[in-house]
Amino acid sequence: MWQAISHQLSEVLGRPFKINEREAIQGGDVNQCYCIGDDEQRFFVKLNDKEQLAVFKTEAESLRILNEANCVQVPQYFHLGTCRDKSFLILNYLPTKTIDDDAGYKLGQQLAQLHLWGEQVEFGFDFDNYIGLTPQPNKWRRRWDKFFAEQRIEWQLQLCEEKGLHFGDIDTITANVAQRLSNHQPKPSLLHGDLWHGNTALTVSGPIIFDPATYWGDRECDVAMTELFGGFPASFYEGYQSVYPLDEGYQDRKDLYNLYHILNHCNLFGGEYMGQAQHIIANLMLWDE
Repeated sequence: MWQAISHQLSEVLGRPFKINEREAIQGGDVNQCYCIGDDEQRFFVKLNDKEQLAVFKTEAESLRILNEANCVQVPQYFHLGTCRDKSFLILNYLPTKTIDDDAGYKLGQQLAQLHLWGEQVEFGFDFDNYIGLTPQPNKWRRRWDKFFAEQRIEWQLQLCEEKGLHFGDIDTITANVAQRLSNHQPKPSLLHGDLWHGNTALTVSGPIIFDPATYWGDRECDVAMTELFGGFPASFYEGYQSVYPLDEGYQDRKDLYNLYHILNHCNLFGGEYMGQAQHIIANLMLWDE
């Protein structure tokens, strides 16, 4: 496998690349990750089963689009390939450490700039992609309430049903989600899509975000997820607000947006997240405009 990776990377670089350094990197829930290097360059390699090549392909394209926006640093794509029973994605390697207060403020500003970038008029993406290993549909829709209700919450609830996880009548819950958002039609923003603290870090060249699940949606979805598992310094939110203050009603929508990620965790990791999901859904069903 490593010989094949070395050979393919040599072709991409236009020079011999012989791996003389290889170190496993911990922290991912989905892929095996390594730092590899020769005497000149080091790269970050993500490995998974060959059947997961489509996941890496959409990640590479998402990174390309985020790089095009040029608002916040993301990994640089080098190569996508397969060998025997494995698929792999090769990115540049940067040593990282945890975001500190100064970097948090800067990252908040950069995320706000990303959310302001572009002139998209619909919600969705040019292709479906993945959040973790879960397929994420992104069919273009004009109305945000319909997009989020149908392609985020309804989709995840259907996947849960297939795994025997029941939260109530899917049509009723979906209708309530759409009703909850019916008077909220935000500007479509390019989102990271899976912005928990484990997908951020600090490099010598500033903050970086990675492992995207990108689409055009409500910017509040990114901000809400930063609060779901914590880990972001208060300076991050100060930086964001200094560039693009959040709309009134964000606090009322935050849990609804995070329901998507909690349901996805039910699908990826089992029913341990069911209690959180049930609590949000119960409050949603009691909601009265």
